[in-house]
Amino acid sequence: MTQDASARTGYGLNLLDRLAGRRDEAGLVESLGAKPGTRHVVFSGDIPLLKQTPTGLDPFFQPAELSGLGRLGETALLGEDEKGAVLATLIKTAAAESGESATGPLALDLRSLAVQGLLAPPLLGLMAQAKSLLHWHSRHRFCAQCGGLTELAAAGWKRICPACSAQHFPRTDPVAIMLVVDGEHCLLGRQARFNPGMYSALAGFIEPGETIEAAVRREIFEEAGVRVGAVAYHASQPWPFPATLMIGCFGQALSRELVVDHSELEDARWFTRTEVQAMFAGRHPQAFVTPAPIAIAWHLLRTFAEGGEPAFGTR
Repeated sequence: MTQDASARTGYGLNLLDRLAGRRDEAGLVESLGAKPGTRHVVFSGDIPLLKQTPTGLDPFFQPAELSGLGRLGETALLGEDEKGAVLATLIKTAAAESGESATGPLALDLRSLAVQGLLAPPLLGLMAQAKSLLHWHSRHRFCAQCGGLTELAAAGWKRICPACSAQHFPRTDPVAIMLVVDGEHCLLGRQARFNPGMYSALAGFIEPGETIEAAVRREIFEEAGVRVGAVAYHASQPWPFPATLMIGCFGQALSRELVVDHSELEDARWFTRTEVQAMFAGRHPQAFVTPAPIAIAWHLLRTFAEGGEPAFGTR
């Protein structure tokens, strides 16, 4: 499999065959669930449960192990690998431990699993897929058209309303995240919720009827007052909080003066390439730091720090 830039981001590598062409087969989840080799990843709300083993954390549960975890909710098909099918199951009442037990299931949020490097990248990718899909099911039990109770269909990739026949599909919310550059400088900002000293690329949701390029230009101007010309795509990242696709871009600055929207940002400033290199090395004179490596912003900044020049086309 090609290891493109997106696959190197946190949650970006997922090696499952999603079996999209089979989802409408009647009883597919049930038939796969009865096959040897089928495994479940289990979530209690938005928190995954993991088995603690002598060699580390194991996100997979055998079908026979599910009954001891709690009352079962929706089960959806994630896909298949060389060992068999992988299903995602939501439980209503967890019997999981919070880490005190050395043998019981561990309940640990997906961000901590990624930041602490507790699961291999392909496992993080499928867990992100599971979290976003199950989050959607748990919050879309009623029809947006008539208010009736909906039912799971298409192996967990659709909900239908028996009352009005409306069909509802999982959603992904696109976000543009962009590193604006001007020669040897790049624009970074920080929000009040960030860790002390952390600066990152600016980001914002893409609005209906808006292109990625237009969203980059609008967000940068709204938050920092900087005009952006050409925009170049770099990579994307599934961000399962709850179901976002981060679309990483570089933008070419047309102006330098900053007018910071302090309702969105605590601060924004221009950094030189040398400063960004110092941030990665942990030697910035003001102790400024980058986001964690799981974030696509880290990858944008790393590309800039290493002298990677975005291939800007015509505006």
